[in-house]
Amino acid sequence: MRRGREVKAARGTALRCKGWRQETILRMLENNLENAEDPDNLVIYMSIAKAARNWESFDRIVGALERLETDQTLVMQSGKPVGVFPGQATTPLVVMANGNLVGGWSSDEKRREYEAAGLTITPGMTAGAWQYIGSQGILQGTYETFMSAARKHFGGDLAGRLIVTAGLGGMSGAQPLAGKMAKAATLVVEVDRARIERRIETGYLDDWTDDIEDALARMRQAQERRVGVSLGYLGNVADVLPLLVERGITPDIVTDQTFPDPLKGYVPRGYTVAQAREAQESDPGKLMADAGASVAAHVEAMLTLKGRGALVFEYGNGLRQHAAEAGVTRAFEIGSFVDLFIRPLFCQGIGPFRWIAPSGDAADIDAIDNLIEENFSANAPITQWIRMAREHVKFTGLPARIGWLGYGERSKLALLVNDAVREGRVSAPIAFTRDHLDSGSAALPHRETENMADGSDAISDWPILNALLNCASGADLVAIHGLGGRGVSAGVTVIADGTEDAAARLTRVLDGDTGIGVLRHADAGYEAAKSKAESAGLSATLPPIGAKAESGA
Repeated sequence: MRRGREVKAARGTALRCKGWRQETILRMLENNLENAEDPDNLVIYMSIAKAARNWESFDRIVGALERLETDQTLVMQSGKPVGVFPGQATTPLVVMANGNLVGGWSSDEKRREYEAAGLTITPGMTAGAWQYIGSQGILQGTYETFMSAARKHFGGDLAGRLIVTAGLGGMSGAQPLAGKMAKAATLVVEVDRARIERRIETGYLDDWTDDIEDALARMRQAQERRVGVSLGYLGNVADVLPLLVERGITPDIVTDQTFPDPLKGYVPRGYTVAQAREAQESDPGKLMADAGASVAAHVEAMLTLKGRGALVFEYGNGLRQHAAEAGVTRAFEIGSFVDLFIRPLFCQGIGPFRWIAPSGDAADIDAIDNLIEENFSANAPITQWIRMAREHVKFTGLPARIGWLGYGERSKLALLVNDAVREGRVSAPIAFTRDHLDSGSAALPHRETENMADGSDAISDWPILNALLNCASGADLVAIHGLGGRGVSAGVTVIADGTEDAAARLTRVLDGDTGIGVLRHADAGYEAAKSKAESAGLSATLPPIGAKAESGA
């Protein structure tokens, strides 16, 4: 394994590949590494999610993309390039399957064995599909969750409210800024000082302390002043939450985004980061036992705070499952953020849409921000979000933006951008992608699809159909990810290069990608999704929008 190899995404308009579509995908891969938490090991986030199998595979991917023609398809198997095959002008440039294991062989233990043997990777969601854009990628989702909680439980306002959470890694690092933007006093516990410092450097965290008395005092002051503030506390959340219980301090909101796998990064209470890493090699059995006890104490404290009136939920990191395995029988009395707050948006096909400027020119994102403010209603959620993002979000890696948009809205924006690329108002093509956490692209029974109305939580046909449809629609990159025994997800990227061909592909892909999400929820029985499907002509019993009526009888 090489050490100290630095990968940064290329900028400018000079191409190494045979076209902008291939170049954009290559720059997205490089951008993953530029934003990675452990780039030496190709780990992008979550202490485990990788962009490529190894450095040899990475170099082969780069070479393949540089030689790839627009009528060819690069096939990827768990971070390793398999081959290049003839395609067509409308077929994907890259298709990939990452981390998919047969059901009975998909346990965490088996996954580790296969990873150690060099046969697979853990792709996370956007890491293995080269779609990660730094902490911004989950920023609006976290903000939307906090604001949905505010509307449902706190009269629509989190000013004067206290959020306590944990984790400042590659995905969880969005929490402090999201809480601050929601105007809450936000305390984020993190055991790794380097992660705290990185979030301060990138503008996602205001300040930090290693004094719990100082931390609590500053949170009280922020609550009294009713201002949004974020503070990192260097410590272990499995110590902090029991302390809050002991002192009778009940936050308004308690959640968590630590990664609870001890062999891939979780640090049990009583350990330093260095000690936990050493124990991964020297005594993994003891580390796992201590981690189980730590997670159990953590979740027991969350349950106690829930009983005292705090709004407590899991943010999709598997914490409840690990706690249940450690003996916490009531772990699933804590709800999931999707089930509690996000599913009404999914019923409309609304989810975490993203656009990335491979030119590296922030002016391209600024031009797209302007397009949104000019072409979407001044009162639309996307317009309000863009105003906040312009004020608060600092780019890391290639300039990018996230904005939650739904069926019809994504293609509307993409076509406006495609026109701007053609006319030179945007300097280079733009990549459109999304988190795998989306309306129709995931089956995770303890996260995206928990408590589906028809009991279809574990039916993974839907993300597979999503990926197949995106291939048929002409996406540039399509991915299917196995997430151990916990779920399956699908990812997509499509590129606006200013051509008429791109306009057609953008419309097909983005309407199909959101449309199948609406139908997935309509099929599950959600009335809002049924109404959306009917009004958009999405039902299989109705002609699709734009179809010509048949003449005759």
